[in-house]
Amino acid sequence: MAEQRKLGWGILGASRMAATMLPSLLQAHNAKLIAVASRRKGAAAEIVKSAPQLNGVKTFDHPDFLLEDPEVEAVYLPMANEEHASWALTCLEHGKHVLVEKPFALREHEVDAIAQAAQTRRLKVMEGFMYRFHPQHQRIIEVLRSGVLGEVRTVRACFSFLMTPQRLYRVSRSIEQGGGAMWDIGCYAVHCARWFFNHPPKAVFTLAKFNEHGADVSDCGLLDFGEGRYASLDFSYERARRAEYEIIGTLGGIKCHNVWAKPGEMPVISWWTEKGQYGQECLLPADHFRLEIEHFSDCVLSDKPPALTLEDAKENCRTLVAAIRSIRERQVIEL
Repeated sequence: MAEQRKLGWGILGASRMAATMLPSLLQAHNAKLIAVASRRKGAAAEIVKSAPQLNGVKTFDHPDFLLEDPEVEAVYLPMANEEHASWALTCLEHGKHVLVEKPFALREHEVDAIAQAAQTRRLKVMEGFMYRFHPQHQRIIEVLRSGVLGEVRTVRACFSFLMTPQRLYRVSRSIEQGGGAMWDIGCYAVHCARWFFNHPPKAVFTLAKFNEHGADVSDCGLLDFGEGRYASLDFSYERARRAEYEIIGTLGGIKCHNVWAKPGEMPVISWWTEKGQYGQECLLPADHFRLEIEHFSDCVLSDKPPALTLEDAKENCRTLVAAIRSIRERQVIEL
């Protein structure tokens, strides 16, 4: 029996997200890590040295060397938010498929440029919302589709963690330059709200607190999906860790208690109905990063479209840009 082909991967950047992704990429059944590159001298070598199982992985002190490596077929791009779009285009120009860590881009026209380049070169590109690949969310979709909770009327999404010295780079530049909570964790709140309503919002209103660099550190907002259907969003660097959403329908509700469930953590969802029924399900742990990598690798190897489309990435970007405009103008922004 022929051995299954594995997609050759490169990681462009030696960030905390790169280190987080490494174990999952190594465990993916259809992926092989070829190289890591960073613009910081020695950073790629340091991250590879930290894991003995990475023996044989190439390290480069300049991105061009990785992009010119013929063994690298796909690139995971976890660089700074404001650099995602430009480096995604550079990867495509070098003939590489790209998994772009969220947020995909800071402007809609950047998404359009990437989509055009990917189509021209027949390459795959996807935004890295890893949570979408965890089985707990598919279970929630099953419950919603069963009709037991009725029609979805409200989504409440809450994402937060306390800022630590290691993460200060997230708030060292303004919201317009890609810094702050909106682009970092607010994108999750917007993304899951849009998923459960399955169409774009009609309007957005957002409030935020800013630091001395112009980065938002605590936000709350409302998305109007029309006909009395709303999503309330709150995300912050100034309170205890939370990554949860709740969906309330006409007949009941369901809650995901840990959207960012790590591989060793047991996911829990709970639900209730107007008839007094209540349920709580403890699901099997899963590694959403590994599942994301395996999905994207399969899309490349089997020439399938990624589950998260570029249209989805553009709509998320469009909503986030409108939310930022709402903060600045302190008014409802129609979409």
